[in-house]
Amino acid sequence: MNSTELQASFTEIGGLRVRHMREGAGPPVVVLHGWGSSIETVLSIVRALRDIAEVHALDLPGFGESQPPPAAWGVEDYRRFLSSFMDAVAIDSPAALIGHSNGGRVAIAMAAAEPRRVSRMILVDSAGIKPKRGFTYYRKVAMAKVGKHAARLLGAPGARLRDLLVGRAASADYAAASPQMRPTFVRLVNSDLRDLMPAVKAPTLLIWGEQDTATPLDDAHQMERLIPDAGLVVFPGAGHFSYLDQPKQFATIARHFIGEGRAA
Repeated sequence: MNSTELQASFTEIGGLRVRHMREGAGPPVVVLHGWGSSIETVLSIVRALRDIAEVHALDLPGFGESQPPPAAWGVEDYRRFLSSFMDAVAIDSPAALIGHSNGGRVAIAMAAAEPRRVSRMILVDSAGIKPKRGFTYYRKVAMAKVGKHAARLLGAPGARLRDLLVGRAASADYAAASPQMRPTFVRLVNSDLRDLMPAVKAPTLLIWGEQDTATPLDDAHQMERLIPDAGLVVFPGAGHFSYLDQPKQFATIARHFIGEGRAA
């Protein structure tokens, strides 16, 4: 599916060329995709809500057809970018944010920092809680560091060793990322937003896959406790992409939740 079929366009925001789309009419909704994804990945959400809302979706910097950030970005960098995006597309009234995985991480930061801009929020298998680290993780980190030192000291043979060790140590998301985006991945995955969650004032719906192993269900329970006005819906048998695993159930619940905000 290409940009023409999506009726997507490009806007320069903060010096970056960013692809985005807008469908429907009504109160504004912004849909934020996860790591390694793009507008196409969340298109089913856009189409489920476009008859009750003005739905915006975008390729976050470094993903899809948007330009990558000029340096390693953290959560706050993406939060500031989202604020600039909302200004650029003239979202003047409070918007509902829907964030999947890493998009949820950005949504949480936005809702905590600029509560007047967020009417309500749906977090879908959201990131935002730093994963627990065990021996295996630290062994992989050590392998990666050895590889980097070898590349610096041994030239081409060291670079080959580095690539081998980093490939063995890296997560699938890290390995799939471009070299330019890998430092951004490290900054994001090591962030912990639990301190921000009590500052979220928007009514928040958590939608989670029971079998999610990327952002486990325990993360959802923690978010439900920490976000003042939060409720949790669990999809039995669904995984990290619960909104794609059970699209009809997701659409029904999301439409009802967004519709409540429209009637308020």
